[in-house]
Amino acid sequence: MEPIIRVTHLSKTYASGFRALKDIDLEIRRGEIFALLGPNGAGKTTLIGTICGIVTPSAGTILVDGRDVLREYRATRSLIGLVPQELTTEAFESVWDNVTFSRGLFGKPPDPAHLEKVLRDLSLWDRKDSKIVTLSGGMKRRLLIAKALAHEPQVLFLDEPTAGVDVELRRDMWALVRALRAGGVTIILTTHYIDEAEEMADRVGVINKGEIVLVEDKVELMRKLGRKQLTLHLAQPLERVPPALAAYRLELANRGSDLIYTYEERDRAGISALLNDLAAAGIRYRDLHTTQSSLEDIFVGLVSERR
Repeated sequence: MEPIIRVTHLSKTYASGFRALKDIDLEIRRGEIFALLGPNGAGKTTLIGTICGIVTPSAGTILVDGRDVLREYRATRSLIGLVPQELTTEAFESVWDNVTFSRGLFGKPPDPAHLEKVLRDLSLWDRKDSKIVTLSGGMKRRLLIAKALAHEPQVLFLDEPTAGVDVELRRDMWALVRALRAGGVTIILTTHYIDEAEEMADRVGVINKGEIVLVEDKVELMRKLGRKQLTLHLAQPLERVPPALAAYRLELANRGSDLIYTYEERDRAGISALLNDLAAAGIRYRDLHTTQSSLEDIFVGLVSERR
């Protein structure tokens, strides 16, 4: 299937000489939730800005649904909804007027039923007549999403959408994002909450210092890069790991009461050998459990490697 967004050899250098994006190639699949992760200043917002036509690239091409963003700006922009980080709204407009105006900006005919559904989905319908200045920070964040959805875009960019939003509302917004994806909308999400990417994304991209470090299916990424640990709670504490077990690179923890074996998915067979060798060495354990590294562990490791 043809990707809905195709970025080729994209670069952005500002007048100061700062190179924010460096020869980026990226494809976003139609109908997926794509999480773009990266530390502050990595280039996430600049990349979104260039795809949306807000920032002019220094080099490269961007196609949205097969159309060039620079040559067909109005057509491509009408396909995109953008929820920015900044809470920029007209303070003394009503919620209803604000979303109605946003729909009209893209030349869409009036559709009160659609706008009502959007506001209800975002728990804003009861505040439709309220002035924006009277809304809480979380409500203003939801209003930004409503504005972005007013013209029924095919692609929705969410730039840190749940910053400053409480946990319950974050979960409601996750449910809304999944519903949008089920309806055919492609979602590109930037977030500092790694659990959001781990919970929601189909694929994950990591950007650092203006370069795409990695793009991978989330499940495959965690399978390939996610480490697992087997922790054995020993019957008797050890002062040191016996030399006969050196090949396993075991670690002692909890004052010698726990023995930790770190392994990758492909090394699962090593667990049986380890347990046999522990028995041969006279080391007994009371209990054991395994843990797997999270997406946050993987992200931190990838970024650290490229500093």
